Amino acid sequence: MSQKSADSEAERQSPPLENPATAHRLDTALLMAMAVACGVFVANVYFNQPILELLQRAFPQSVGLVNLVPTATQLGFACGLFFLVPLGDRVDRRKLILGQAALLIVALVCVATAPNVWALVAASAVVGLSASVAQQIVPFAAELATPGRRGQVVGTVMSGVLCGMLLGRAFGGFAGDHWGWRATFWLGAITTALAWLMLLARLPHSEPKTDHGYFRLMKSLIVLWREEPLLRRATCIQAALFGSFIGLWTILALRLHQAFGLGADVAGLMGVVGAAGILIAPLAGRVADRRGPHAVIGLGCLIMLLSYAVLGFWGSLVGLVAGIVLLDFGEQAALISNQHVIYALRPEARSRLNTLFMSGMFVGGAAGSWGAGVSWRLGGWPAASLFGGALVLLAFILHFSGRLAARRKAGA
Repeated sequence: MSQKSADSEAERQSPPLENPATAHRLDTALLMAMAVACGVFVANVYFNQPILELLQRAFPQSVGLVNLVPTATQLGFACGLFFLVPLGDRVDRRKLILGQAALLIVALVCVATAPNVWALVAASAVVGLSASVAQQIVPFAAELATPGRRGQVVGTVMSGVLCGMLLGRAFGGFAGDHWGWRATFWLGAITTALAWLMLLARLPHSEPKTDHGYFRLMKSLIVLWREEPLLRRATCIQAALFGSFIGLWTILALRLHQAFGLGADVAGLMGVVGAAGILIAPLAGRVADRRGPHAVIGLGCLIMLLSYAVLGFWGSLVGLVAGIVLLDFGEQAALISNQHVIYALRPEARSRLNTLFMSGMFVGGAAGSWGAGVSWRLGGWPAASLFGGALVLLAFILHFSGRLAARRKAGA
């Protein structure tokens, strides 16, 4: 047996170093605090996207470098996701979450007071890095939940995450237009500080789940990916679905302008519309708790396919709104259920499982954004809708084939 396999087997068989006192602390107030904090933290990553033009005006001699601000933020978030989130299995999650959130506050203040574009880019990268704290909270919520409520709990917290993604753009654009770009980040720092205080008051401590050192912890990611086929399948399914989801939001402003003569402000307001689909998605988590997550994954795929039928064939603004709500609901339902699957695999490695799953999901999002842009240039809205629907169909095929294989194996 290889050293990696031996390490993995030992960790699987060892009981988690868990504090029993944390097992029953997830009341409604704590759950809402975690969901709201996730939304606030993630929103900071998206503030700079709708105010890029304002930043270019503020630094007219460095327009090319200003364009790096969103890229630096996203790269920072990716680095935090991959290099910091696994620490949740190694240290007290309360200390880790509060520490990262404090760093986020400092980084936002640095952005708001940036004297030059280099400072702006560097501070933006730290904003992204520290905003990955939201993905420390999600597995912590799953740990605190009882097995019978895990889907509902994860769904509620992830609703906060995705609402932050959608509403962060709308808030950033509104605040930037009315009060200036520096005020946008000052407001972000203030709301993040309030979320930090809320978590300081309510967040329980947790015990480490493993005694691995950092480098051994990172090496174990390879072992987990190799040994958990359900993790690989869930990640690939969600990567395709998230790629479809992000692809639609990438070209939405273009569609609104081309078909309806509407501007970027309305595109931002569409985030509020999309949030409606996300906010009702915790219902899917309850269904996953009662009927099992796999049925809800398939249902989420079918709802997303329906959304693309609506988007492709119902050409009015009402059809666009209806399609967006269906798309966001289906994507969130599948996401909650896929996380339900992976968090049940190895309780002692939930942060690392989340790192692998979310990293794959965001890679899919980047690919979907690129593919949607190419499809739009080649064939406009019909081509982009076809591309998004094809990604969802791929996810459904992966899910359906996996379930067939599992049934054959069970019947053998």
